[in-house]
Amino acid sequence: MPPAPKKLLQVLDGDKSDIPPIWLMRQAGRYLPEYRALRAEKGGFLELVYDSDAAAEVTLQPIRRFDFDGSILFSDILIIPYAMGQNLWFEAGEGPRLAPRLAEMSLDQLTPDLSRLEPIYDTVRKVAAALPLQVTFLGFAGSPWTISTYMVNGQGSKDQNETRRMAYLEPERFAALIDAISDITAEYLSGQIEAGVDAVQLFDSWAGSLSPEQFSRWVIAPNAKIIAALKKRYPHIPIIGFPKGAGGKLAAYAAETGVDAIGLDETVDPFWANQILPKNMPVQGNLDPLALIAGGAALEHAVGRIREAFASRPHIFNLGHGIAQDTPIEHVEKLLKLVRE
Repeated sequence: MPPAPKKLLQVLDGDKSDIPPIWLMRQAGRYLPEYRALRAEKGGFLELVYDSDAAAEVTLQPIRRFDFDGSILFSDILIIPYAMGQNLWFEAGEGPRLAPRLAEMSLDQLTPDLSRLEPIYDTVRKVAAALPLQVTFLGFAGSPWTISTYMVNGQGSKDQNETRRMAYLEPERFAALIDAISDITAEYLSGQIEAGVDAVQLFDSWAGSLSPEQFSRWVIAPNAKIIAALKKRYPHIPIIGFPKGAGGKLAAYAAETGVDAIGLDETVDPFWANQILPKNMPVQGNLDPLALIAGGAALEHAVGRIREAFASRPHIFNLGHGIAQDTPIEHVEKLLKLVRE
């Protein structure tokens, strides 16, 4: 018998499907009791990420429970600054921390340690060997702008003020940081591809905080650099770009970065996106995670509207951002039925 088709991969290659494939950002995570149990056993998030057997198990958990069409690698975008020489830890209830902050020191004072990427590749190999043949395996990395905001500030922030100031006041210094992140990200994604992922996604979680000119310089240009490097090495590997908050800058991002598909956050009207994005470019998204929590009529309406908007183009059903930890499991089951029926 021929191998089972990877439906999600076919859509990324431009095929249209009456029933879109589906996966959810952060589908391997805290809303699953099996994840919470394993994390408690390992003692913390980073401990889980760096135990490749455990990270592979977490990656596979939602596939066993829900039979998604795509599996996303369980890791974290801040593995990159960790490999570039910053210390990384997670404060309970407060999120990630990086030190020393680049607001207070120069990049060349860090000592890179690329061996910190190796356990992630090991996780990829283990997942690739265990996934059902019909499931598309997605690797990922954070985009340079988003990664830089954590490296400069040492933690997440509401408006990325300190990093935006550096970009304006010290553009040459900031450009050197963006270039360094871009180079290691291309290598990191190449390593994931060599280890067995079928496609990759670039997350730009803070892309919405920039002016159009700054967006062009710090989001579009470095993503285009990474994508060009990957396409030269792996022309057959699809790349999804997810510039959260880009809004009216989406068309430029889609046209100028070289992405094969574009992810849409929940603030984007799907009918508008269908009009302004390149014809036949695959899109991914964009259900509001809170509609999934709400369930019922709100969920049914939102799913129907998204399906209708993207009926004429290749579409991967997904959320507009990561699934929330208080999402009822039965609502995820209902979502799968709504999409597939």
